[in-house]
Amino acid sequence: MCLPSPLFKDSYSVILNDNEGNLLSAKIAEDGQWRFPESSRLNSKFIYSILAFEDEYFFNHRGVNPVSIWRAILQNRKAGKIISGGSTVTMQLTRLMRKNQKRTYYEKLIELILALRIELTYSKAEILKLYSSHAPFGTNVVGVEAASWRYFGRSLSQLSWAECATLAVLPNSPSIIYPGKNQERLRIKRNKLLYKLVSSKYIDEETYALAIQEPLPQKPFPLPNKVRHLLNRALAENPAGNNFKTTINSEVQNRVLEIVGKHASALKQNEIHNLCVLVLDVEKNEVISYIGNTPIRDNDPHGEDVDVIMSNRSTGSLLKPYLYGFMLNDGQLLPNMLIPDVPTQIAGYVPQNFDFTYDGAVPAKQALSRSLNIPAVKMLQQYTVNKFLDRLKQIGLSSMNRSADNYGLSLILGGGEARLWDMCSAYASMARVLHRYNKTETYSVKDWKKPHYVLNDFEKSQEDRFKETSLISASSIWLTFEAMAEVGRPDIDASWQRLGNAQKIAWKTGTSFGFRDGWAIGVSGNYVVGVWVGNADGEGRPGLTGISAAAPVLFEIFGSLPKSNWFRMPVKDLKSVSVCKQSGCLASSYCVETRSERIPKNSNVSITCSYHKPIHVDVTEQFRVTDACELPLNMKTISWFVLPPVQEYYFKSKNPLYRALPPYKPGCEPEIGRSMEMIYPKAGTVIYIPYELSGEQGKTVFEIAHREASSTVFWHVDGTLIGTTRDIHQLGFNPTKGKHMLSLSDNTGETLNIPFEVLSEKK
Repeated sequence: MCLPSPLFKDSYSVILNDNEGNLLSAKIAEDGQWRFPESSRLNSKFIYSILAFEDEYFFNHRGVNPVSIWRAILQNRKAGKIISGGSTVTMQLTRLMRKNQKRTYYEKLIELILALRIELTYSKAEILKLYSSHAPFGTNVVGVEAASWRYFGRSLSQLSWAECATLAVLPNSPSIIYPGKNQERLRIKRNKLLYKLVSSKYIDEETYALAIQEPLPQKPFPLPNKVRHLLNRALAENPAGNNFKTTINSEVQNRVLEIVGKHASALKQNEIHNLCVLVLDVEKNEVISYIGNTPIRDNDPHGEDVDVIMSNRSTGSLLKPYLYGFMLNDGQLLPNMLIPDVPTQIAGYVPQNFDFTYDGAVPAKQALSRSLNIPAVKMLQQYTVNKFLDRLKQIGLSSMNRSADNYGLSLILGGGEARLWDMCSAYASMARVLHRYNKTETYSVKDWKKPHYVLNDFEKSQEDRFKETSLISASSIWLTFEAMAEVGRPDIDASWQRLGNAQKIAWKTGTSFGFRDGWAIGVSGNYVVGVWVGNADGEGRPGLTGISAAAPVLFEIFGSLPKSNWFRMPVKDLKSVSVCKQSGCLASSYCVETRSERIPKNSNVSITCSYHKPIHVDVTEQFRVTDACELPLNMKTISWFVLPPVQEYYFKSKNPLYRALPPYKPGCEPEIGRSMEMIYPKAGTVIYIPYELSGEQGKTVFEIAHREASSTVFWHVDGTLIGTTRDIHQLGFNPTKGKHMLSLSDNTGETLNIPFEVLSEKK
């Protein structure tokens, strides 16, 4: 006769609601029932309906209605069998609690006693909620909220009088009458209840007339399944939970789902089957849209159940902005400082730009906006992989857990793996740091917390702990975002700058080796959007690049979000320095043109321009001269912008205004200087020469850069002349296996010696 605690120990469905309490996704209970967790509130229309049908004197008794009991006894005696129980809602609750024991007078006595106990323990409102949450509503539907979604596709709070009346009559005989079965009997019972409601003045005549005209549901609706991957994640991270109120914004989620569905259909034509999207609110640090994988399901599955947002995938070029920001922050870089962009070989590692071309030298800011690979590798080589890895871990990229030697310089080009969750989190943290500094000129540890997707008071009540420095300064973040905002957008958004209402977005794409992963992540003032496109099984596809597959999704999503204002410049965290206009380095005394440039205030940068050099020319400034052929009175010393030979070789092809050094005046004995530089092979290179399809061994093309292209260069290998070049200094050669010495000399007497080794052997 004692009440169990709790009254019900049933398993419940796991439900996920949006930030306003609306159902997003649900998972059926372990016993196969759609049984939602106990309702926190009931629709008043349903309360009036259920009480009018089941227990109109509910608020006037203490669990037992003697009048109803006596009436039931008389009816049963007249019929010769039990046809009425005279049960109140509280007594029916006891039957549900005891799993519908056989209907006998002894069981009725137990129900009476337990009903009295329940009335002494729980309030009337609590009893109504308990009953409504555990009453059967036909098929495998238990509880009024689950019934509302299954039969009407909406929350109980959104139902009409006719719909609430329909639900109210179902628990009376749930196995016989429910939507889709005995529809006419259901209609009669519903309309009879509606007539009772109008007779009792709960509804007016007009409402009654409209209500009886409403159609009945014909069959159960499928429950919403808009964030199935987030539901599984919430359950995995909170095994004891079954009712999650999330930060998801349903309007945003629905718009993003529509965009993802459209692009997923198009991508499937190229056998690209998976796509995921994450949208974060920067200021609140909340997830407002979460699509762990494509919503499209085929008969032939392609890993759609994998939550790719939480999967490690090759990053491609996504880490380049972090490196740029760290180097600015640490005083190892200036925004427009020239970075070499030439054929590069570092300990056997040969990076290539995506388009296989070279600029010779390129400003760091432009190298980032164009996502050039070789400058990024050069920058990482300067910054060191060890230091970069440590900083990545500090900003939350926990999946970078291998050693620096294991990653090597390829880390910056996709040699490491990360989760979209962590990447978006880091960008959102950077945006929050910048916003906070502009408001308070302080930093907070809270800005670097991971975003949350479950609403709770703990997150909101946490106090900030302010400090004077951050993992990366506000000025470094602002300069990085400014560089990212200059990235050329895809065709669909290419003319954004000419549109008066277009918003500025800092964004970056990434494409992994073998076209396995396409990424795009963007940051506006208020939002971070992350997109990944590819195949869950890692299969690469032609055309699967960040710019072609992921970026169009990114910009369409940004277009569906409220417009954001761009980040304000953190003026007090910046200082102005004088830089060389051509090299982007701190101006030296030889720099002819300078300009003022903003850099981080705490940057101790000391990179002075080394490209401008003094040279001696004649009075016409057309020829270089030396004191061996010209009187000092006839000589002028001027400053000249000079790139190293290999950089100059590629730079002048992309920059027609570049002025090469003037030639020496005829008759002047030139100083032997550094006019030649090896492009391939570099000193110590190990070469493997493959065999062609014809069976013949191929040739290795050796190449140098010479300031004076018209000079004649003599090529010797191990002391033997193998050829001469003029104008174009390339030579094809097939050396034997072993170590060799390549010796070069030009007609001025300058020499260059390059040791190399050949592994392959001639047949």
